[in-house]
Amino acid sequence: MYLVGEALIGDGAELAHIYLLMGDKEGPIGSAFANSVSQLSMGHTPLLAVVRPNLLTKPATLVIPKVTLRDMSQVNEMFGPVQAAVAKAVADCVEEDVFKGIDIEGTVIMVSAFVHPDAKDYNKIYRYNYGATKLAIRRALDKFPDTKTLVFEKDRAAHGIMGFKVTRLWDAPYLQVAMDLVDMGKVAEVLKCVPQNDHVIIEAGTPLIKKFGLSVIGEIRKLRPNAFIIADMKILDTGNLEARMAADATADAVVVSGLAPASTIEKACSEARKVGIYSIVDMLNVQSPAKLVASLKVKPDIVELHRAIDVEESAHAWGDIPAIKKAAGGKLLVATAGGIRVDVVKDALKAGADILVVGRAITASKDIEHAADEFLDQLNRDEIDQFRVMTDF
Repeated sequence: MYLVGEALIGDGAELAHIYLLMGDKEGPIGSAFANSVSQLSMGHTPLLAVVRPNLLTKPATLVIPKVTLRDMSQVNEMFGPVQAAVAKAVADCVEEDVFKGIDIEGTVIMVSAFVHPDAKDYNKIYRYNYGATKLAIRRALDKFPDTKTLVFEKDRAAHGIMGFKVTRLWDAPYLQVAMDLVDMGKVAEVLKCVPQNDHVIIEAGTPLIKKFGLSVIGEIRKLRPNAFIIADMKILDTGNLEARMAADATADAVVVSGLAPASTIEKACSEARKVGIYSIVDMLNVQSPAKLVASLKVKPDIVELHRAIDVEESAHAWGDIPAIKKAAGGKLLVATAGGIRVDVVKDALKAGADILVVGRAITASKDIEHAADEFLDQLNRDEIDQFRVMTDF
């Protein structure tokens, strides 16, 4: 037996974050258990979990401090409320028959416990570590998460301590606000007025990047730290290098032109995947987007059907969006761009569009917020709950 569990409970300095290993005394967990007890490390001295002195919990459990214990107050917290909480949680699991079918005497548990140097409240420290230990034990025994849960949650989850959210596009359709601007004052105005909505994407347009460089992504990020930001670079060469440059500038997606050589598109898509951002192929002037997508060995995440500003007097041509998605194996988002107005949103969505790229209809509006709201109303999508309870499985 070699089981792994994890749980985080609480908030503030007293929050508890437990890593847990459970296994047989005669196996690798048992060996690690014995080595930890016999090979001490300064500031990370492991301690046996006892309900009280002279009452060892079973299965035998070792508590290992994650944070270096630098003074007696931290030592007292680890040897007091943390030790007691872990021991009591394990003992209660025995009483509640959580270990049913497991040889209690032949099993050991290792618990890595976190105590923040600023933690003061013993009551909270105890309660949070008790709950986190019990949850970690149950998760280890249930082999949580299963693959289905992991894949479903990975792009929906917000890390509780990181301080910002990395947005992923899993709940189409979206409104993409294209800032083909050359005035940073106007950029700031647009970012201030566009609603803080989970279904809004911010695009740093090609003119904006050409004028201010990729550093403009960082300026946008200061005003909208959690936004999904696209760097519309329309890459035509050195696909891997420029995709990496966009990622280094903290963009969430990079645009490569569909007119670029296939090798350039594939290198850009491959590099984007490597660094964890989306690749977008702009099909401006491409005669057959579906044929191009089918020919690529590395598929993009998004295809943008783009009617150029200079030919906006022509009719919208959504193309055969289902054929484009089929050419990519089904897992592909399609964006439509070029003179999009509120009255054509429903037609675009009906044709299969996942992203509506809107520029001047919003950025040049006298009432930017109202204009954006009109488009968002057409999407008819509820806000995503970004404050989900971390243990709501």
